[in-house]
Amino acid sequence: MNSFKPLPKFDPRSIPVLGIDDHLAGVPLDRLSPQALRERFRHPPVWTPEHSVEKKFTDRTPALAAVLVPLVMRDEVTLLLTERTTNLSTHSGQVALPGGRTDDTDRDAVDTALREAHEEIGLPRGHVEVLGTLPTYVTGTAFIITPVVALVKPGFALQPNPGEVADVFEVPLGYLMNPAHHRRHEMEFDGVIRQWLSMPYSDPSSEADSGEARERYIWGATAGMLRNLYRFLAA
Repeated sequence: MNSFKPLPKFDPRSIPVLGIDDHLAGVPLDRLSPQALRERFRHPPVWTPEHSVEKKFTDRTPALAAVLVPLVMRDEVTLLLTERTTNLSTHSGQVALPGGRTDDTDRDAVDTALREAHEEIGLPRGHVEVLGTLPTYVTGTAFIITPVVALVKPGFALQPNPGEVADVFEVPLGYLMNPAHHRRHEMEFDGVIRQWLSMPYSDPSSEADSGEARERYIWGATAGMLRNLYRFLAA
C-alpha cells in the first residue's frame, strides 16, 4: 500500500537564503533570441543537468508527467507561467509551468505538455513551436516530469481553467537565466535535509491593479527545471 507524508505547511518565503549564485555568469541576451534558441536545440551542447531528482517523501508508484516551458516571442522573450489555485490538493497557490500527468491517449511527452497547456490556460497548439525537451525531473512526490521547451507566437487569447489556475503572467527570460536571481534554501523535514532554489520576481505588470509590483515567487520543481534550462543555454 502506498503511503504519502506531505511536507509541512510553510511559507517558502520564510526560509532563510543560504546563498545567491551571482558568481555565475548569466546567459547573454543574444543567446535568448528565438533564432538562437532554435539553433541551440538543433545543435545541443554537451552539458549536465544540475537538478534532476528531489528527495522522496512518498513511496507511491511513480507517474509520468510533462510541462510546457512556453517562451513567448515578444521584443524580449518571456516565459509564460501560471499561479495554481489554492484549492488544489498538491502545490496549491504555487507558481508553475503549465502541464500535468500523462494520459494513456497521449502520444508522447510533447503531446502531454501541449494538451495540458490547452486544458489549463487555453493556449492554442497553433501558436506553439516545439524546440525540444530537457532531461526528466523527478519530484519528491514521484512525478517523472519531462520539460518541453517551445516558442510561442504572440496574439493568443488565454482562457485559464478557474478550477486549476488563479493567474497567468510572464517573466523576462533574461531575468530567469541570470543566476544573480537564483537563491539557495534548505530545510530539515522528518530528519532529511531538503534543498531548493527560488527565483523571486517583482512583476511590474501587476502595478495597475494594486499600485505596487507583485512578487511572483518561483521556487521548488519549477525553479529546478529553469535552472537546468540555464545550464543548457549557458553550456
